[in-house]
Amino acid sequence: MEDMPRIVLMDTDTASDDAVALIMALRSPLVQVAAITVVAGNIPVEQATRNALYTVELCSSDVPVYAGASKPLSRELEPATWFHGMDGLGDCGYAPTRRVPEPTHAVDAIIATALQHPGLEVITLGPLTNLAQAIAREPRIVANIGRCVIMGGAPCCEGNVTPAAEFNIWADPEAARAVLLSGLQIELVGWQLSRYDAVLNAQEIDQILAIGTPLAEFAIRCNGRAREAYLEQTGEHGISLPDPIAMALLLDPQLALEASEHYIEIETISPLTRGMTVVDRLDLTGDSRNAAIWREAHATGRKPRIIWKLDVPGWKCLLFTALS
Repeated sequence: MEDMPRIVLMDTDTASDDAVALIMALRSPLVQVAAITVVAGNIPVEQATRNALYTVELCSSDVPVYAGASKPLSRELEPATWFHGMDGLGDCGYAPTRRVPEPTHAVDAIIATALQHPGLEVITLGPLTNLAQAIAREPRIVANIGRCVIMGGAPCCEGNVTPAAEFNIWADPEAARAVLLSGLQIELVGWQLSRYDAVLNAQEIDQILAIGTPLAEFAIRCNGRAREAYLEQTGEHGISLPDPIAMALLLDPQLALEASEHYIEIETISPLTRGMTVVDRLDLTGDSRNAAIWREAHATGRKPRIIWKLDVPGWKCLLFTALS
């Protein structure tokens, strides 16, 4: 008997790199996507939902799409339209023609899907608002989620929205902290994994366009503004794809060449380090002087797994296969 596909729920703030990640999952024989839930982040939730619906249509998929939180738990939304374009997909005019979102709220969809599918794998590609609300409303889902891959954080380097923080965590640090301390089996895929040799270079971009499929053309075109913004931000040429890299690691865990488990805390108070992912890589929480600071991180006894090194050729091979 062949192995059954793993059941996956994707939570996304569907901008340009999210859309490519959705394509990878919807096209993969390794997983069955049970639901796509949408959260405000890179762009407002209404536009992010339209983008998810367009991507699902492009993949000829009938996976249900659920709109969720329109703002962070306790802050106002500060989107990243400067990076992804006002519509999140490079302002190319993409819009769904048939699909509409389901009437159920994304938080309710997360709860229902997790309770229906023990061992559910969840991947978050935006702020963690929806997932934090789902856990608060129905804590039983923590035990039913077998794996939670989070694209977020900057555990060993500079951030991409402030010197200390990556956007998804910074956008709703209170939600990120709640999820990180919830006891979920978390794998953290930081922004640093999408830089340098993991970036699609000019030759690889041309190779993808040469595939000649609508999916390949869309993947490059919708990231046109993001390509420009990444150069402005880092001085590095190419297309950086953090969400597809997280998806690649969900699809094929063997692409993680180096990983380790550590307690993580999220800064929620300081304006300077808001959203910082503070990783206890040296196990300093064992020092009695730090006990009060890290008490909540220790409460569940479960340490998140941080991915430190990526099989870059392997991730790019997965991407090319999905777009072919």
